[in-house]
Amino acid sequence: MGATRRLGRAGLALLVVAALGLVTACAGKVGENGRFGVVYMDAQGYYAGVRAGMQQEAEALGRVPQLLQLNAQGDASKESTFVDQVSAAKVDALILSPASATASVPAIRLAHASGIPVICYNTCIADESARKYVSAYVLGDPVRFGALLGNQAADHFLAAGKTAPKIAVVNCEFVEVCVQRRLGFEQALKAKLPAAAIVANQEGATIDDAVDVAERILTAHPDVDAFYGEAGGATMGAVRAVQARGKVGQTVVFGSDMSTEAAQALAGNTVLKGVVDISGIAVGKLAANAADQVRRGELTEYTVVPAPIDLYASPEDGRAWLSAHPDGVP
Repeated sequence: MGATRRLGRAGLALLVVAALGLVTACAGKVGENGRFGVVYMDAQGYYAGVRAGMQQEAEALGRVPQLLQLNAQGDASKESTFVDQVSAAKVDALILSPASATASVPAIRLAHASGIPVICYNTCIADESARKYVSAYVLGDPVRFGALLGNQAADHFLAAGKTAPKIAVVNCEFVEVCVQRRLGFEQALKAKLPAAAIVANQEGATIDDAVDVAERILTAHPDVDAFYGEAGGATMGAVRAVQARGKVGQTVVFGSDMSTEAAQALAGNTVLKGVVDISGIAVGKLAANAADQVRRGELTEYTVVPAPIDLYASPEDGRAWLSAHPDGVP
């Protein structure tokens, strides 16, 4: 959900650039290299990475389209209105992280019926509908995503001599990829630590919501050993809650989605002990390339495009990420 919310229910302001358009080329007539409709689920930094990656790949392909962009704020109705508009405008492709596996289906079906190729990234509609209406889905395997972090958590507790840790989940499970992340996490964790227990699982996809959720969990379960944050907001909300409740040294966090704050926390090595990430820049490049392939007739059937998944497991990894991303764009 990769997915930081990547997958948050609430974002910041609606993003409509230059009357729904941004000319990314330095010169030339507006739209002469085609137009893409692009939907970001919310305003978190991951989507800035997606946008940057799309622009970089388009420039590398030598054909930079006009981007008609929307921050849907996790709202399927705003997403639907925008898709109606770009469908009427006959864009060359629709690239989006749908707000809902079900509520987003009518809008995507309309785009498909209008002859517009649809490329999902990060999230998508339900599989049966995706196979009918979507040309490509850029996806980092969510089960593997969670499993990498489950292994990291198990190794941490084995090194500490704790064989039955109590773990709380701060989730984003209103999207299916987050459910799959948790399943991968639990399977890998319990393969090494069969006595590990998930003592709570509550939604908190944005940082503010996640802080409140994690603090309530700490009140109900003061002996919890770790949090698993299924998305970026959940991760950093859990870190802040641990710090605010004076649980540093007792409760650790394993989380999803890199950002400057997450890298700094990982480098500090006091609370955050591992992060799994799917680079927004990498996903943007893959999505732009898939759209170009569809436009040129090279991609004619529904295709899942694998996105790379990275594990950051040490303070050195956190410092290396900060060095590689001085602008904070993930």
